[in-house]
Amino acid sequence: MTTNEALIKYCLRLGDTSLILGQRMAEWCSKGPVLEEDIALSNIGLDLFGQSRTMLTYAGEIEGKGRTENDLAFKRLEREFFNNLMSERPNGHFGETVVRNLFLSAFTYNLYKKLSLSKDDTIAAFAAKSLKEVTYHLRHSGEWMIRLGDGTEDSHNKIQQSVNDLWEYTGDLFAMNEVDELLIAENIAIDLNEIKPLWNNTINEILERATLTRPLDGFMQKGSLNGIHSEDLGHLLTEMQFLPRAYPNSKW
Repeated sequence: MTTNEALIKYCLRLGDTSLILGQRMAEWCSKGPVLEEDIALSNIGLDLFGQSRTMLTYAGEIEGKGRTENDLAFKRLEREFFNNLMSERPNGHFGETVVRNLFLSAFTYNLYKKLSLSKDDTIAAFAAKSLKEVTYHLRHSGEWMIRLGDGTEDSHNKIQQSVNDLWEYTGDLFAMNEVDELLIAENIAIDLNEIKPLWNNTINEILERATLTRPLDGFMQKGSLNGIHSEDLGHLLTEMQFLPRAYPNSKW
C-alpha cells in the first residue's frame, strides 16, 4: 500500500463518519423535543456535512480519477464505506441520540486536537476548523447527558440503558490497521492509543457528573475498517442515495 492509497482510505474514514452521522442528525429535522433542540440538532448535522465534504473532496483529488464529493457520497456501495459503527446507530429516543453523539464527539474532539498538527496541510487545516465545531457538539451532548442522567428517575434509567446498549460500539472507534501504521510513520495520522486515555477521561468526567455508571468492557463490535457494517447502514444509504441513483445525470 502506498502513502496515497492509505491517505485516500483515511480521508474516506473521516469523511464517511461525518456524512453518516450528519444524515442521522438530519433525520431529527422537525422532530426535536423542543424548537431550540430541533434547530441545534439540525445545525450539528450541517457542521458534519461540511466536514464530510472537505474530506471526501480531498479523497477524490488524491485518487485522481475524477470522482467528486457527490460521487463518493452517493455512488458507493455499503461495503465501500468506512464510517465507524457508532455513527450509523439509529437515533432511537432523544437520550439515545445524546449518548451516541457524546461518545463520538468526545472521540473527534480529542482526535482533531492532535490531527491539527498533522504533517498533511489539508488534514491539519480540516482538523483545526472542525475542532471549533466539535467543541460545541461535545458541550451540547455533555450538558444533556448531565441534565438527563441527574434528572428524574425515568430519564436517568433511560439514558443509563442507552449508555449500556451503545458501549460495545465504542471499541470500533479505536480500531487501527495498516492505513494507520503507514500514516503514523509519516506523521500524518494519530496513534489512537494516544487518543483512548483522553477519551476515557472525557467520558468518565461526564458520566460521573451525570450520576451514571460506566459499563464494564466486554465484547466490542468492530469491522468498519474493512467495510463491515450493521444492516442499519444499508437502510440509511437506501434513503440517502435514492435521488442521485434514480436520476444520475440531474443538475440541481
